[in-house]
Amino acid sequence: MDRTASAVWNGDLKSGSGTFSTQSGAISDLKYSFRTRFEDEPGTNPEELIAAAHASCFSMALSAKLGGKGITPEAIGTTCAITFSDGVLSKSTLNTIVTAPGADEAAVREAADDAKATCPISKVLNLEVVLNLTVA
Repeated sequence: MDRTASAVWNGDLKSGSGTFSTQSGAISDLKYSFRTRFEDEPGTNPEELIAAAHASCFSMALSAKLGGKGITPEAIGTTCAITFSDGVLSKSTLNTIVTAPGADEAAVREAADDAKATCPISKVLNLEVVLNLTVA
């Protein structure tokens, strides 16, 4: 299965802008620019999209790993921060809260460590992946 996205950039780096869209249509002609990436202008950027992909992929992978241990969580909430400095992505920090009343905390932690190492986005990123896990 292939998933696609497309992007168009117009103009020079600092004053130009671009749009991108996804095959599904969930994102269509969303604008991005130098200012949304490197300054404080509202809008998105590639790093934010990577963070969204990693948070969602990890949460799904963790759900699968927990299911393999007979644990059905009420919720898995993950935020992801991508560290981008000097033109390099160096770290992805996953902050996750697993709500699974009655679940063995050690089993949840083991599943989370496994998901961190094996989720497809973790595997494709060439950077340090940090997991901060809370089990509730």
